[in-house]
Amino acid sequence: MTKRVGFIGLGIMGKPMTLNLLKAGFEVTVYDINKAAVEEVKTAGGFGAESLAEVAVNSDVMITMLPASHHVKSVVLGEEGLIHSAKKGSVIIDMSSISPVASKEIAAELAQKGIHMLDAPVSGGEPKAIDGTLAIMVGGNEHIFESVSPILHAMGAEVTLVGDNGSGVTAKLANQVIVNLNIAAMSEALVLAAKAGIDVEKMYQAIRGGLAGSAVLDAKVPLILDRNFVAGGRIDINLKDMTNVMETAHDIGVPLPLSSQLVEIFHALKVDGKASDDHGGIVQYYEKLANVEVKKKVEA
Repeated sequence: MTKRVGFIGLGIMGKPMTLNLLKAGFEVTVYDINKAAVEEVKTAGGFGAESLAEVAVNSDVMITMLPASHHVKSVVLGEEGLIHSAKKGSVIIDMSSISPVASKEIAAELAQKGIHMLDAPVSGGEPKAIDGTLAIMVGGNEHIFESVSPILHAMGAEVTLVGDNGSGVTAKLANQVIVNLNIAAMSEALVLAAKAGIDVEKMYQAIRGGLAGSAVLDAKVPLILDRNFVAGGRIDINLKDMTNVMETAHDIGVPLPLSSQLVEIFHALKVDGKASDDHGGIVQYYEKLANVEVKKKVEA
């Protein structure tokens, strides 16, 4: 299997994922408009590229980790896109969270040029990107998946081929519904407890071992109690994901009443200047309604 990997998009998730590829022994060429991030990867042993074409020429497998569908389309299919420089038989793995419609369109255009594509979005946020234990859900050809499996396992602990092209991003949409609605339900409960005047930290300890316990609860409650909303998963990015959820659901005839309400909550938070906060900051929407703040109890 190739050791030459290209990586485009060195953001909150992409940079640590790239560093894990380097640790696993892959030769990695990176491109990003953030030159400081490129320099950090170069310091760790990677190579910096000045263009997308340079990434394509020096890579057999190219990974994109970008904010939205239009970014991926531009990088892959645009005038300077990878499609024009990538070798026939090479593989593009899009690990962004984009719409299934866009993902299938990109895969179809690449196929006409003899270039393979997998959609492989991730779950786990920045902490799991850093320690290389992401959950990766993949859509595409099984043979191609097997050929790049070591690359994916360098970044993730659970790597699952869900089905054909578009299946990975569809699984990610379902994941985002569960995660974000879980945070919203948790937020309602925390605000209720705070307004009632009980010690929220002790309540958390009391319920986390029961049926209400979850990975979301354990990941987000300590941060909320510390009033730490530094983004691991930004509100505006999750708003994009949930908008994709609703568009996909409407296209195939699936009503999602709770998800639609959450989209409006995200819009309200964005208007309130919280777009760059972590999605654990959903709690701030409920706090504003109830005029209370969820925080650690100060001992007298």
